Amino acid sequence: MIEFVSQSRCIICNKCVQVCPMNVFSAVKNAPPVMARQEDCQTCFICELYCPVDALYVAPDTDSVLQVSEQRVVADGLLGSYRRNGWAIASGSDRPMDKSFRFGGNA
Repeated sequence: MIEFVSQSRCIICNKCVQVCPMNVFSAVKNAPPVMARQEDCQTCFICELYCPVDALYVAPDTDSVLQVSEQRVVADGLLGSYRRNGWAIASGSDRPMDKSFRFGGNA
């Protein structure tokens, strides 16, 4: 579920507002978008994929809000991690990670 929009990183491009299939975000004039309908988030990660500055964090938990802090997510290197890595395969797996989600044909 979407956990936060970073107020300090957001460049107010509103791509998350435009691409969210569940209309979770609402645009705000001259300010970062707000999560107006957080409970409607389907954890599809589309907003995180399209954010050009990694200002969003979508937690993989689809059922509840985790209320993680931005500082913790940054420290753990999680901002933009889905766009970079997709669903990571468990350590030790012999299956290659599916990178078809990446933009620019870097499969």
